[in-house]
Amino acid sequence: MHLFDTHRALLDGALDALTTRGHWTPFPESPSPKVYGETGQADGQAAVSALQGKDYPLQQPGERARVATERSPYGVAVDVRYPDCDVHALVAAAEAAEPALQALGPQGRTGVLLEALMRIHRRSHEIAHAVMLTTGQGPMMAFQAGGPHAQDRALEAIAYAWKAMADVPAQAIWNKPQGKNPPLVMQKHYEIVGRGVALVIGCATFPTWNTYPGLFAALATGNPVIVKPHPNAVLPAAISVSILRDVLAEQGLDPNTVTLALSPRAEDTQALATHPAVASIDFTGSTQFGQWLIGNARQARVYAEMAGVNTVIIESTDQYGAMLRNIAFTLSLYSGQMCTTTQNILIPRGGIATDEGHKSFEQVGADLAAAVTELASNPRVATSVLGAVGSPDTLARMQQASGKGRLVLASRALPHPEFPTAQIHTPVIVALEQTDGAIYGNECFGPVSYLVATDSGAASLDVARSTLLAHGALTLGVYSTDRGYIDQAIALGRRTRVALSINLTQGVFVNQSAAFSDYHATGGNPAANASYTSLAFVADRFVVVQRREHVAAPAAA
Repeated sequence: MHLFDTHRALLDGALDALTTRGHWTPFPESPSPKVYGETGQADGQAAVSALQGKDYPLQQPGERARVATERSPYGVAVDVRYPDCDVHALVAAAEAAEPALQALGPQGRTGVLLEALMRIHRRSHEIAHAVMLTTGQGPMMAFQAGGPHAQDRALEAIAYAWKAMADVPAQAIWNKPQGKNPPLVMQKHYEIVGRGVALVIGCATFPTWNTYPGLFAALATGNPVIVKPHPNAVLPAAISVSILRDVLAEQGLDPNTVTLALSPRAEDTQALATHPAVASIDFTGSTQFGQWLIGNARQARVYAEMAGVNTVIIESTDQYGAMLRNIAFTLSLYSGQMCTTTQNILIPRGGIATDEGHKSFEQVGADLAAAVTELASNPRVATSVLGAVGSPDTLARMQQASGKGRLVLASRALPHPEFPTAQIHTPVIVALEQTDGAIYGNECFGPVSYLVATDSGAASLDVARSTLLAHGALTLGVYSTDRGYIDQAIALGRRTRVALSINLTQGVFVNQSAAFSDYHATGGNPAANASYTSLAFVADRFVVVQRREHVAAPAAA
């Protein structure tokens, strides 16, 4: 149990943070050399460069070939070759590793995972550079979201798992009085047992932030894990898996407790997801595949985060300029390629009251477009905030959206000072009418936003309600100076089970989620059936297996 004792203070800090829900993190989000070492960034980038164009150093059962699947949005040749393993061999290896993971017990597993997490933290710059190259995130976001913030989410999952398991006593004496007869006495033992092999399917945009919660929750509760990264964002997951395998091996455990599954064949992923031994699946991605998993992987508990229609309602504001800058940054951050980014902005057709006087619908649109343009006017700032567009499909959606409604802001391609072939594009903003629900009622993933002219402020609430109930969302925002209207928006968030942000005008944005304080998704609407992170996210990943036997009654005093 020495690793548990070594990291007990870290665990206790996380447990306390889960209770208070204030700002807390053990992993600094600033990449300052004073925190991560004078050569930390250079060393991390060098470590990634040393892997490019080579076989990734990972040996797993059932290897059939080596495959390189990543295409960098920055135009960099990644060309890392990963093992393509037979899925049945990976499942068999996971099953073989399970008994030792189970025997380790809650304290042992928690200690091992905290040790692995600290080692992941020490390699934050390396993982961040891998995230940047494979996803297209800007360097600062790649470091923060790919490194410390993802580590926060991992620690949060470990802490919640420990909290759930700690409620189960290891044993008890059951002493039932029988009147004049001797009591019935039994010794009972309670053992926490994982449900079985866990499959964690990663996404192309946040390969650590979205993967770590399920990965660490499953391991902590006694389930071996197979990590299936998105083909275009393998390296960050591979590094994380390798670190976990190293720590497991050092502790005398089977490194195949955690494996990496990468196959260019869709049928392999489907076979893995529907394998009888796979008991849980964590997934982030499209609604189409998420619903396929829910419908076909019936042997498994599926924790799915899928598409939604994130919405902001503007009814009025007393900080017009600050509101516009906040929304402009929200729409621009990582080119809108976040599951939390606002798509629909609902504004009364007759305009809004502001501290700068009445603003028409058309004027709000023009001013928002100007705010986005201003943000993109400094090339170095713009490329850092926008990052690169990760998929040709996203570019196609941007082009298609530009032809719908009235174009308020056309997208521009921007040059990158370091990566000449990077796909850097400013957002698209299109004005629509309330009757255009067929367009704005579905997710258009990427830097595309719709300004929807509604009949009134009340109509905006109705439009949001119908859209969110039908399609779900991860975020909802409202701007209003009317407390009564805000109360209606609060009721809307409760009814649609969507997290609400009210009058954001400072350095917090609707698409940001803070571990230990914010619940990412509620699990209560079509966009996601689970939340990062609540007890419900971890508590159903294990069962309690008991055994009992009669023992002699204790002697009378």
